[in-house]
Amino acid sequence: MENNFNFQRSFIDQNKNLILGILGGLVLLIGGYFVYKNFFVKPKNATAADQMFQAQFMFDRDSFQLALNNPGVGGSGFLKIIDNYGNTETGNLAKYYAGLCYLHLNDFDKAVKYLEDYSPSGDITPAMTYAALGDAYSEKKNNEKALSCYEKAAKAADNEMTGPYTLKKLGMFQEKLGKYADAEKSYKKIMDNFGQSTEANGIEPYYERAKIKATQK
Repeated sequence: MENNFNFQRSFIDQNKNLILGILGGLVLLIGGYFVYKNFFVKPKNATAADQMFQAQFMFDRDSFQLALNNPGVGGSGFLKIIDNYGNTETGNLAKYYAGLCYLHLNDFDKAVKYLEDYSPSGDITPAMTYAALGDAYSEKKNNEKALSCYEKAAKAADNEMTGPYTLKKLGMFQEKLGKYADAEKSYKKIMDNFGQSTEANGIEPYYERAKIKATQK
């Protein structure tokens, strides 16, 4: 034990300057990140949020082109927010909104681009992002990718808001692909796990249909 201690102390003595240099670099790196985060990113994020308010308002009114490009009242469209504030939390959220806008406008390539660029977080947007990507890939006739996205959406959704919604989407797409046994399981999960949800109220006919078709295959 003593020999190990002496060896360690000798190593530190011989490499003292290198170790101090590394430690100093880490201090500068951490300090620089703190300054960047608090004195650069946070103010930019606040400005971006102010600029994006009108675009969100137009989005809620289904005015998707205006929300993307020119929401008016001094606000910026989602695309401009992405260009100017893409490294902020608000700029990241603008990618999600832009993807949804393009999905509603039937521009599925751009919908995929912005939704895949978006970094989701929290309890809601991961599931909803995968569900929207599933819709876009389905419209692009990429069934394999669409199914994967719907499966990820259902897996990410473990709450009353997104769970039954994504499971129903998954089940309906599984039926479309002729995967009736899988669809039956998806619908059953809604009945078992989210029995008080709006989707659960009308899911039994879907479940029975998938169950019957699964036995006929």
